[in-house]
Amino acid sequence: MLATVAGVTAGCGERPEGAGAPSPQGAEEAGQPLRVGLVPNQEPDKVKAEYAALGQYMERQLGRKVELTVPTGYPAVVEAMANDKLDVALFGGLTYVQARQRAKVSPLVTDINPETGSTKYTASVIVPADSPVRRIEDLRGKTFAFGSVSSTSGSLYPALMLRKAGIDYRSALGRTTYTGGHDATAAAVASGKVDAGGLEGRILRRLVKKGTVDGAKIREIAVSDPIEGYPWVARDGLDPKLRDEIANLFLDLKDPRLLKLLNTKGYERVQASAYDSVERDATELALLTRTK
Repeated sequence: MLATVAGVTAGCGERPEGAGAPSPQGAEEAGQPLRVGLVPNQEPDKVKAEYAALGQYMERQLGRKVELTVPTGYPAVVEAMANDKLDVALFGGLTYVQARQRAKVSPLVTDINPETGSTKYTASVIVPADSPVRRIEDLRGKTFAFGSVSSTSGSLYPALMLRKAGIDYRSALGRTTYTGGHDATAAAVASGKVDAGGLEGRILRRLVKKGTVDGAKIREIAVSDPIEGYPWVARDGLDPKLRDEIANLFLDLKDPRLLKLLNTKGYERVQASAYDSVERDATELALLTRTK
């Protein structure tokens, strides 16, 4: 089921996961809402709450209704974009390269990380605080929690970190599990259900700060190389003028309350080439189908 916010009228029945407004004409048709999807990097209701104000801001800036949808899984956002049921989406790097293999889409902007002052962020590998594990090399044969299989910092980069330590995530770990979100991964490690887990570092720190996860029950043992930020992506068939308006509303966003809600200092333009390394690494780790 989709959690939907900002200018959406309830329908008579359920729509397929990832589905947006049924009109094939998209946002260009007069009266049709702009259909916007978000990857659920945390529990969908949390994402919905974080981005509700953004949906309202977009409506004011664009002068049209905005239909904001949060699926229960990452693949649903890719499916919706590939099937022309979304106009714009917030992807992670991995879901963006999955989408661009199947649809004509282009990134517009990405966020500036308040922690680094750049568009980059990192992934972390964590263990229970009382674990004997001290280094990522000690995880051979251990149980491990990833987020969504399509998550950049919850799946791809933890797998890269393991590979760098000589551990193939497909064969050299013990039981592996995919929790579906960074918050669920943190909870699994803190409770001792798994020996270790991989997740986005800044989300982990927010969870600890809010008390959602007890920081005394976890310990960070490794940090990834910098990762390019989450791209806001539009389908290439969208009216070029509207694409520019969408990019500019992010670039012009200065409201400190909204920026704080979105956990960003602002936005910068981003090019498709910024995610080429994600595509190469994901293909090598069998997280992406080779298309060339």
